[in-house]
Amino acid sequence: MTEKAKKLIDFLSENHFLTEEEYLFLIKNRNEETAEYLRQKADKARKSVYSNKIFVRGLIEISNICKNDCYYCGIRSSNQNCDRYKLSEADILSCCENGYKLGFRTFVLQGGEGVFSIDFVCDIVRKIKEKYPDCAVTLSLGEYKKSDFQRMKNAGADRYLLRHETISKEHYEKLHPEKMSYENRLRCLKDLKDLGFQVGSGFLVGSPYQTDEIIAKEFKFIEEFSPQMCGIGPFIPQKDTPFKDEKSGTAEETAYYLSIIRLIKPNILLPATTALGTIKKGGRELGILSGANVLMPNLSPEKERSKYALYDNKLATGVESAEQIEKLKIQMQNIGYEIISDRGDIKE
Repeated sequence: MTEKAKKLIDFLSENHFLTEEEYLFLIKNRNEETAEYLRQKADKARKSVYSNKIFVRGLIEISNICKNDCYYCGIRSSNQNCDRYKLSEADILSCCENGYKLGFRTFVLQGGEGVFSIDFVCDIVRKIKEKYPDCAVTLSLGEYKKSDFQRMKNAGADRYLLRHETISKEHYEKLHPEKMSYENRLRCLKDLKDLGFQVGSGFLVGSPYQTDEIIAKEFKFIEEFSPQMCGIGPFIPQKDTPFKDEKSGTAEETAYYLSIIRLIKPNILLPATTALGTIKKGGRELGILSGANVLMPNLSPEKERSKYALYDNKLATGVESAEQIEKLKIQMQNIGYEIISDRGDIKE
């Protein structure tokens, strides 16, 4: 580790900002020694806010139908090999009932864009909140008008996850068809924050055409936008997409970036994603040790889990499934962390 890298990490841990050029230096000078020093600083920062507590969210993938045709995604609209499904209201409520019994106090409703009407979304949120008033509801359903986001908030939605995927407009246009708008994506994030949601953004690590300079801009965006949550995970190719032959991102670079994000915002809610567990055996644990403090086991109906194939070989069984929460607790205990049954709100 260079003396400059150590000084930058120390400064970041104390002040929670760097210049783009300084972030770029850390990105370009990643090695095992620097990553370990950064990891230790991130772990200390996370423990100063959340101790050794890990929050769990019950993930319900409510549909793999999507109007968008993103070049990296296995549920893209033009994929004829995708076995489509759409959960009913009864299905979703059943998942919540099962999750509540297992100890989950946050439900994350995630799905393809343009599937459910705003009326359906608001009705289901209202029913979940009426039945489980001690639970948080997180939505991850893509782009809507500000007035529709307001209706979701009025219905009781607490959080909204909307990964922007990349902060570079030029890069965004290489990952998405022309009809999709970079400006509209960022507009949605701003609207959600303005409306008082706990907001989650995020980006793909190692996606095609990504550069170190773009990653440096990502860190500056997170620093300035200051989301309550940030979901980052490695790009993993999917066999039915234009990027099927591109190389994956890595668990190691993802973990390094998790540590940087933790130092930018010590109280952020930071998931160790399913993609991280998919790309590397022990990837989930690596993410937690690198500063993550959220896990999202799958509560979706078992017969549908394999169909939500955003990328190849996506984990949906074992400790990725909500039913195996006790095994997940043991895994976390083995590395010094404790899963708790809690809404897991951000500590301001």
